[in-house]
Amino acid sequence: MDSDHRTPVVLCWHMHQPVYQDQHTGEFLFPWVYLHCIKDYADMAAHLEAHPGARAVVNFAPVLLEQIEEYLVQIERWRHSGAPIGDPVLAALVAESLPEPGSPGFLELMEKCLRANENRIIKRFAPYKRLSELARFYRSRPDIQRYIAPRFLADLLVWYHLGWMGETVRRNHPVIQALQEKSHQFTMEDRKALLDVIAELMAGLGPRYRHLSQTGQAELAMSPWAHPIVPLLLDFGSAREAIPDIRMPEHTGYPGGRERAEWHLQQGKKVFQRFFGEQPAGCWASEGALSQQTLALLSDHGFQWSASGDSVGHNSFRLAKDQGAIKKEPHIHQPFVFTEQPLTVFFRDDGLSDLIGFNYADWHAEDAVGDLVHHMEVIASNNTHGEQRVISVILDGENAWEYYPENGYYFLDELYRVLENHGSLRLTTYQKLLSEPVCDPVKLPHLVAGSWIYGTFSTWIGDPDKNRAWDLLCEAKQHYDRVMDNGSLTAEQKEKASYQLGLCEGSDWFWWFGDYNPAAVVRDFEHLYRRHLTNLYDCIGYPPPASLFQPLSQGGGEPARGGAMRPGHEAGGGE
Repeated sequence: MDSDHRTPVVLCWHMHQPVYQDQHTGEFLFPWVYLHCIKDYADMAAHLEAHPGARAVVNFAPVLLEQIEEYLVQIERWRHSGAPIGDPVLAALVAESLPEPGSPGFLELMEKCLRANENRIIKRFAPYKRLSELARFYRSRPDIQRYIAPRFLADLLVWYHLGWMGETVRRNHPVIQALQEKSHQFTMEDRKALLDVIAELMAGLGPRYRHLSQTGQAELAMSPWAHPIVPLLLDFGSAREAIPDIRMPEHTGYPGGRERAEWHLQQGKKVFQRFFGEQPAGCWASEGALSQQTLALLSDHGFQWSASGDSVGHNSFRLAKDQGAIKKEPHIHQPFVFTEQPLTVFFRDDGLSDLIGFNYADWHAEDAVGDLVHHMEVIASNNTHGEQRVISVILDGENAWEYYPENGYYFLDELYRVLENHGSLRLTTYQKLLSEPVCDPVKLPHLVAGSWIYGTFSTWIGDPDKNRAWDLLCEAKQHYDRVMDNGSLTAEQKEKASYQLGLCEGSDWFWWFGDYNPAAVVRDFEHLYRRHLTNLYDCIGYPPPASLFQPLSQGGGEPARGGAMRPGHEAGGGE
């Protein structure tokens, strides 16, 4: 739309879950992949479908897509042959027999069915609220647990999944409406019908997002395969560009990091092509983590754009000004290129993105959208020099909505309704912007390495617990390299080991380590990280070192939104 002089607005939703599956046993240790599928990925597609004039970028981590495929395969095997479903919570939903009341298995399953937002999910539904109150009573009275009726757990399992169901599904799907109306004493037929809905929603995600891409409503982008922090794989020293005195791991760098970074990009593109039938033009490098080396690598692999937080932009602007390359710092609301790399970089407006992530959940939807759009209008009106303005709102597309009423239904509906026909703002995508003649990036000499969180890598390196985790990974990688070179593994074993190593290189393990995170979540992710590393040692036939079994991180903090989201800046609201 070359003649459209409205200010472009890009909404970029990032969809990501780390690998919760134990590759040796096939078991999913946590249910977050399929729960976010039925709640958030389905809802986010539906909101775009309901507003044909809306546009958005939707970025997927390839390991999330692979796990969706794996769930669907396991559900089909269960349907046709009775093979076990590898997720214990989903398997329990349709299990012919459930653990005996009062048994450890019963209590563990009961606790898992309470892992939902207390105010927005559990208390919203009176039957779920009553079941949760009973569960807490039973927890405090072990002497009466053996007298619990088996139906209690069956009903709790159904309400757990009904509570996590997407709002657009809840309002339109007859099976979900019927189950909610029934409210209790769910039969096996009811539970199987609920599983059918879950499978239906998961199977529909690929086709729905493909269609949104084909109609031009959504640009589909990707992150590197297992969501690693690419600049740190390439060079630990990149962390010093934003924090010169940062404490580093004992190992001076990640062995063979460039080869591994390329592997994550190549593997990610294969998965993306299989799932969506196309190749992505853009790459939201995991956590918006960029460096000059990373830009070159992304460009070499054919990506046309990437993005990061505005703190990375401001750090880079200050450096350019200090070096005399520019006279005054540019504003962040425009495209950039660094040195001679053809890859275009956009910067997240942290203030706007963080308002959605942390502030608006408790506002009336119309007030929240009115406030957000007003900020955008001010940005657009301040363009007195006729520069190319691009307002980038980039945030987690799954974790924010459980803090909103009805999973963000009213906010997202209002947001798309207002912006799809706005007089001075137009929703678009980065790929569409790059095809427009007016898109003329600002050229700067050097991108200062950092991520969308604070403009640094301090969320993944520098803390003693995070550094120890890197040292464990570096040690495992050294053993991996020796085994891969000595000819003791077959080609199939090497491929399996490379895949397992990739899981260990993901960003999520380092994200969660540290005293400021909740102890229970730190415990979960430490367990996952150790299991992935232990499985890697099994893959290469090398005994894991004793250090792998020593406590790594305890946690104990109470960050906003449980730590699953972070603000872009160290002070103020955030995503």
